[in-house]
Amino acid sequence: DQPNRLYSTFRILENSILTAAFNAGAGAKEGAEPYSIVIPPPNVTGSFHMGHALNNTLQDILIRFERMRGKDVLWQPGTDHAGIATQMVVERKLAAQGLARKDMSRDEFLAHVWEWKATSGGNISQQLRRLGASCDWSREKFTLGNPADESDKMAEAVTRAFVELYNDGLIYRDKRLVNWDPHFQTAISDLEVETKTVDGHYWHLRYPLSGGVTYEHPITDEDGAVTGHETRDYIVVATSRPETMLGDTAVAVNPDDERYASLVGRSVDLPIVGRKIPIIADDYADMDKGSGAVKITPAHDFNDYEVGKRAGHTPIEILDKRAHILPLDTIPAQYHGLFSVKARKAVVAKFEELGLLERTEKLKIEQPVGDRSGVTIEPMLTDQWYVNARELAVEAKAAVDDGRTKFVPETWKKTYDNWMNDIQPWCISRQLMWGHQIPVWYDEGGAIFVGMDEAQVQAQAGAGVTLTRDPDVLDTWFSSGLWPFSTMGWPEPTQELSRFYPTSTLITGFDIIFFWIARMLMMGLKFQNDVPFKNIYIHALVLDEQGKKMSKSEGNVIDPIDLIQGIDVESLIEKRTTGLRQPEKAPRVAKETRKQYPDGFEAYGADALRFTLAAMAGMGRNIKLSVDRVAGYRNFGTKLWSAASFGQINGCISRADFDPSICTLPVNQWIVSETVKASHDVTRYLEEFRFNDAADAIYKFTWNIYCAWYIELIKPMLNGDDAAAKAETQAAFAWVLDMTLKLLHPFMPFITEELWEKIGAQRDSALIVADWPKLSGDLNTQSAADDVNWLIRLVTALRSVRAEMNIPPSKKGPLIVVGADAVIKARLERYSDALDVLARVDTWSITDVAPEGSIQTVVDDLVCALPLAGLVDFKAERARLCKQAEKLAEEIAKVDNKLGNARFVDKAPAAVVEEQKTRRSDFTSELKKVNQAIAALPS
Repeated sequence: DQPNRLYSTFRILENSILTAAFNAGAGAKEGAEPYSIVIPPPNVTGSFHMGHALNNTLQDILIRFERMRGKDVLWQPGTDHAGIATQMVVERKLAAQGLARKDMSRDEFLAHVWEWKATSGGNISQQLRRLGASCDWSREKFTLGNPADESDKMAEAVTRAFVELYNDGLIYRDKRLVNWDPHFQTAISDLEVETKTVDGHYWHLRYPLSGGVTYEHPITDEDGAVTGHETRDYIVVATSRPETMLGDTAVAVNPDDERYASLVGRSVDLPIVGRKIPIIADDYADMDKGSGAVKITPAHDFNDYEVGKRAGHTPIEILDKRAHILPLDTIPAQYHGLFSVKARKAVVAKFEELGLLERTEKLKIEQPVGDRSGVTIEPMLTDQWYVNARELAVEAKAAVDDGRTKFVPETWKKTYDNWMNDIQPWCISRQLMWGHQIPVWYDEGGAIFVGMDEAQVQAQAGAGVTLTRDPDVLDTWFSSGLWPFSTMGWPEPTQELSRFYPTSTLITGFDIIFFWIARMLMMGLKFQNDVPFKNIYIHALVLDEQGKKMSKSEGNVIDPIDLIQGIDVESLIEKRTTGLRQPEKAPRVAKETRKQYPDGFEAYGADALRFTLAAMAGMGRNIKLSVDRVAGYRNFGTKLWSAASFGQINGCISRADFDPSICTLPVNQWIVSETVKASHDVTRYLEEFRFNDAADAIYKFTWNIYCAWYIELIKPMLNGDDAAAKAETQAAFAWVLDMTLKLLHPFMPFITEELWEKIGAQRDSALIVADWPKLSGDLNTQSAADDVNWLIRLVTALRSVRAEMNIPPSKKGPLIVVGADAVIKARLERYSDALDVLARVDTWSITDVAPEGSIQTVVDDLVCALPLAGLVDFKAERARLCKQAEKLAEEIAKVDNKLGNARFVDKAPAAVVEEQKTRRSDFTSELKKVNQAIAALPS
């Protein structure tokens, strides 16, 4: 229960001292350098997932690090209004009450949404607090603003941006193809479209050539070799969407395709419809795909739209906003009003009836679906509002090229450049109710008026002119593109804006480089004449333990809160199986979950989860989240707690006047030197965004050096009669613990803050605002470091030998050192007591040759031998080792049998095969050591 107990204690503190420390300007000294990060605003409908946990852990590490370094820190929190997602949630809630959006006025529906937001929205902010995020919660913002707060400028900022961009000619209205969601009946962004691989078909359709034209078409065998020709009076096109042929404007062939060269410029009689459409030449047609001829439907396919535009064709729209066939005079009445999928079946049936269906091919197809609605997305020609992104992108690209903003890792710059070089107009209008309503009004003749409010545009139009406001709202990415400066009070020239903009660092995932990062750069340069952030750190994905992407549809999601506070296996299964898009997967998900996590998750605490994510956050490497590692880092926290308790028991109290440079004992000089090294490493790694290296450095120092060795080495001093040595060691131990807590605090804020308060005699401040260690290299005592590190290597080697030979800890023995010089002799004399306690060495001597009947190890090119007589029963030990060797050989044979089975290697998951290879390597390594131990035994 330690993590929960710690959290409860921390919450008591955070309500007073610590929350105040989160705020920008709190405790900052005069002249303090500003440091700021804006949080990527999570959707107000969202629930905390592992990506959020990683993203916000890394942000909080930097924020706490820079706050302790004395900077004036602002970590700006907030949430995004999430247009479609929020509207969907509220519509479902209303539907459960027998209410529907279509039966309400705009104001009535929005009242329901704001009510939902007040009661249920923003839960994710509470979950961020549970993770320990030290945001300035007093400044929390919402992309739609707060209508009840006149000082909140978020909504005004969005309107101002639109008006200025429109007045500068950078926003315009146009009719173009967009991703259309027939369920929500709105345009959506590429980010809101999921591409799924599904079972589908290619229907090969014959389009008869007009005017009785024929041509010679090659006949090919299975290998593609031409075996002859046949006369055809038709051309074959292949399509996965036959219903769109009702709006075809052409058939395209590649200009280099000799098969169809004679047909270019001629026409076909479009079946069912009866229109004549031309055969055109265009490079878009792939000679090696299908028949090499493609139908062109400009109004309902993005690629076809470009082909039609090059050919000068007028697109023919055949679908309404619900993806039903329009009642056009050119389309037979029997198809009018049919949903696209039903129309597809009807069209295929008609082709078959007419003898024009050549064949049907089953294959996998890529199908775009709405990530919220789950319905097939239709390319649709609609009137929308656009931003001239190409013009805004010029300076945004230059800012990254010249280093005003840097990507970390730098490889992501190429991804950014590729998209910016080919950037398309940005569709910013959405046919929703929830969002920033576009500040555009129309008069009865359709003239456009744009302004900050209706009074302003009425003045433009003139008194008495009837105006109607555009019902559409803005894309949520438009408002979030202003986030780095709108949250600081723009369009007002606020003190926060002048101090904290541009922000220092942005931390986010690679998937929104295009949709958010690029747009913030464009907007920041446009409205602030400066980049919105100096560094962009792109973190990787958090995958499950098998390396698969966590997905609700796969039932492999791990909720960070469950790792923090624990969950039993039945509750875990219920969470993973509820809401599966394919309910038939539930039994498999339940079985796999019960097998993998039979006891569910213990309450590992936020610290353990945070440290795990940081330790695994190597640049450019996806994280395979291991619950065992989370448990391991919980144990690491327990180890730290035990070390602090050891210090308390032994009177190790922090002293404000302690100067580590006055230490005289080598072991204390050594730990001071190691502390300096650790502080320099952690600081450098955090400055370079090498979170995993920073975590590794402080982990190894805390566990391997401070807890594992220093505590053991100082026990004689703490228990001895030398008062001066004891006092120095007590002070040194407490000083090192203080430095350790400071270095660990950004990673593990809960346990470090509690220990800081618990063990400190009279602290001047909470740990969160304590000074970051700035330790001089002059504190390094190389001779002491060399001495103690040699001792550690020697003890480690001797312990390893004793373990391999199965020597009981109760038995002490002599140590023979071959050819030691005066320096080694002095060390042996100095640390003979430590060797007795730590390596069970009762006597030592120096000789020229290792005696027979001893086992040897090498430490820094020095041969060290342990005589085995009296320590080992040679006969019994040989029998034990031989039996162990036989067992290991059997295990290796079992693995070889599996890996030698081609069916196992081909059918088993890659992770399972790799596990077997790892087991074989481990068994082989262990067998080698056992055989070496057998060889070392006297015959």
